[in-house]
Amino acid sequence: MRIFKAFRTFTKFEWALWLISLAAIIGSFLWAGSNELMKVIASCIGVTSLIFIAKGHIFGQILMIAFSVLYGIISFHFRYYGEMITYMVLCVPIAVIALYTWIKHTGEGSSEVEVAELSARQRFTVAVLTIAITIIFYFLLKWLDTANLIVSTVSIATSFLAAYLEVYRSAYYAVGYILNDIVLIVLWLLATIEDISYLPMMICFIMFLFNDIYGFVNWQRMKKRQAIAKTE
Repeated sequence: MRIFKAFRTFTKFEWALWLISLAAIIGSFLWAGSNELMKVIASCIGVTSLIFIAKGHIFGQILMIAFSVLYGIISFHFRYYGEMITYMVLCVPIAVIALYTWIKHTGEGSSEVEVAELSARQRFTVAVLTIAITIIFYFLLKWLDTANLIVSTVSIATSFLAAYLEVYRSAYYAVGYILNDIVLIVLWLLATIEDISYLPMMICFIMFLFNDIYGFVNWQRMKKRQAIAKTE
């Protein structure tokens, strides 16, 4: 019942964005003649998680954990080991941590997480960690003979950056995901050139891009609204 209650919080725009995203993803699978149900399910779960995350709703983190597992399996089949490692080793644990921190910082009687500002120390830490992870994973992925090595490495960097900011409830998590979406659109475009059945994955991340742009805009609204509420 809580799930249905969560959907009832959608605005008209959010309903439109979610339904258009689902239609685009499912339509692309049908057009490509793909019969891989896992890709369809993963994409639909992923885009649904982004709507809830854009609203600061903890249900989004639960869906993100499910999406990360399914997407990691899909990436493994195409030898995108960087994506597989990113989502299975980094994104799943970080999403679990984010779920915990979001639950702890959800306003009483509200389903909306409290937006936070990163301290100078946190900004320095995320910069250092992102650089370190990028370098480490570049050589790891090279050793694994990962397809499209450079793009895969950049994807890891942007994914980690976004996930880290999400844990600390920064509105700029969406900027990290926007950058990651652009990288993934390129990554799956390269895959689609080789095999048209991967077109739906590219469409999936195009829709992710629109949802993350909305996420950034809405978190700015949440931040202002919460700041006003604290002064009242």
